[in-house]
Amino acid sequence: MKRIRLFLVFLTCGLILWLLQLLLVPKYMTRTPEGALTGEYYAEAGYQDVIFIGDCEVYENFSPVTLWQEYGISSYIRGSAQQTIWQSYYLLEETFRYETPKVVVFNVLAMQYDTPADTGPGARREAYNRMTLDTMAWSLSKWRAIQASMTQEECNWQAELTYLFPILRYHERWNQLTREDFTYWFHRDQVSYNGYLMQTGIKPYTEEYLEPPPVNENFGPNSWMYLEKMVQLCEEKGSRLVLMKAPSLSPIWWDAWEAQIQSFAQSHDLLYVNLLEAAEEIGIDWSRDTYDAGLHLNVLGAEKTAAWFGEILSRDCGVPDRRNEEALALRWAEKIERYEQQKKEAGL
Repeated sequence: MKRIRLFLVFLTCGLILWLLQLLLVPKYMTRTPEGALTGEYYAEAGYQDVIFIGDCEVYENFSPVTLWQEYGISSYIRGSAQQTIWQSYYLLEETFRYETPKVVVFNVLAMQYDTPADTGPGARREAYNRMTLDTMAWSLSKWRAIQASMTQEECNWQAELTYLFPILRYHERWNQLTREDFTYWFHRDQVSYNGYLMQTGIKPYTEEYLEPPPVNENFGPNSWMYLEKMVQLCEEKGSRLVLMKAPSLSPIWWDAWEAQIQSFAQSHDLLYVNLLEAAEEIGIDWSRDTYDAGLHLNVLGAEKTAAWFGEILSRDCGVPDRRNEEALALRWAEKIERYEQQKKEAGL
């Protein structure tokens, strides 16, 4: 009887801590919805022929709905804010636990960051780490991603524990709680369309971005190591890896970076597609197809990019048209209805 009472005490304490953790962790619904993207994947895992991985240059610049409507391609964007290449690698490693896509598309902009220290001040980096890692399902891949992502200030066992048990990180957030925290205490709304975060605003590109050239024009050894690991992983799993540069005007994609990616792709027999160079052919109108002056595309631009890139996926990569699969078509029909409603409400 004593053991039973002790067990019930532990069970009750564990339940209370779990409920408090659900309340205190950020919800990423009405504010910074990109923090919800990682966790939304699992409900759609197992149906995808194309997986995109990368930062905001993928989750805001490509519309999976358009890929489905135009080509019958079922795709998902495993993107997150300021996603680094080591995070991309471990998210891909985890993806293969759920499905084996025919094509993996990696956006190469993240190659510019060789270590967590390169991505900005520690507090800023930690915030982006949280948005990528906190809702990632528990696995060895997540643990490795945490260890690879931690900033210099976090390199201790106490900080590691906060990724294992987020309540240790957010326990002081009780005085910052808002209505959103209580509304989404036990559930989350869907913020994306298979990983695509729709933007409906319009803010034209008006003047050239002036940015200092990188201190070191060569990508670092850590970045190359993870890209090599990505190549090897896709070969082992039988997926085709495609390298891609999204059509964003800033950060500037330097010629030296382009040359290195072209050389790597050629030496590894990989398809590399630079959509920034193809922006005119794609039909991107920088006065209308961007919501933030050329940094990212709005839904009008994302649909154009997906329509153009979808032809390459279909024609050159052999991704099948699955619109005749009734069950899958029904899943997409539900997404399309919500997608079109959001566009309609924005007047697009």
